Amino acid sequence: MAASPGVCPAADNGRVARNRQRGGRAAADRTVSEAVDGGVAELVPDRDRPRAWTLLVDGAPQSHVDLDDPARLDFAYQRRLGHVADLAAPPGRPLHAVHLGGGAFTLARYLAATRPRSTQQVAEIDAPLVGLVRRVLPLDPAARIRVRGGDARAVLARVPDDWADLVIADVFRGARTPAHLTSTEFLTEARRVLRPGGVYAANLTDGPPLAHLRGQVATAAAVFPELALAADPVVLRGRRFGNAVLAASAVPLPVAELTRRVAGDPHPGRVLHGRELVDFTGGASAVTDATAKASPEPPPSAFEP
Repeated sequence: MAASPGVCPAADNGRVARNRQRGGRAAADRTVSEAVDGGVAELVPDRDRPRAWTLLVDGAPQSHVDLDDPARLDFAYQRRLGHVADLAAPPGRPLHAVHLGGGAFTLARYLAATRPRSTQQVAEIDAPLVGLVRRVLPLDPAARIRVRGGDARAVLARVPDDWADLVIADVFRGARTPAHLTSTEFLTEARRVLRPGGVYAANLTDGPPLAHLRGQVATAAAVFPELALAADPVVLRGRRFGNAVLAASAVPLPVAELTRRVAGDPHPGRVLHGRELVDFTGGASAVTDATAKASPEPPPSAFEP
């Protein structure tokens, strides 16, 4: 089971395709492709930035990394996760962070760049993928990033109580989040490792009729009293498969500032909170280990240019 960041919007996938087309043979010659546990991983160079790359697994874009500017988040869902991380503490203050799902370590690199001296743990089960990324896109040796091999929930269980300021869940097997990472029991474990004012953030994917996304909001509401959901309005209206970022905490979230930042992104998003989020959930039930299912398989159109 690969534990790598998941589906990005079709607009981001289109940019990957254009990079390949405009980069011509030179870009194709620089693409690195290897078999990993989760399928075939490709690292595709960005024609506009000499040391930037996009990670794809079985053709699905996973994450984008710019080694010259790790604070630059290219994919819309990663920018939204970055906004949550930015608002988890005053600017520049080091954090203790747990990343469930490694991929190309984009968010771990981001925190190391924006919050120096942060201490981070990354759970990634796909050892060949870790080896590929470390070789082609090496981590800064000065960054306090420890990569732990293993299932995300098993790694989380080994994190001490009240250790983390931030837990980011971005775990996919192929293009689907495994069922055991969608339940109240899993989220209860995430809350256990968070400090009292800590924040949990998850990259979720769904499409019409949004049953999975509504269920995940209900599940988080059963564990955390404060929630906010950020996504493209088209996704929230159930008109397109895509990503949504869920933020949860035991204390009030900075919703106004999160809303401002999400609305100001190159691909503007919307934030649901309070009554609006309750209405969106529509009476969905919380998911338990006994009832959990993997997130839906994205349609082929989700990856079209």
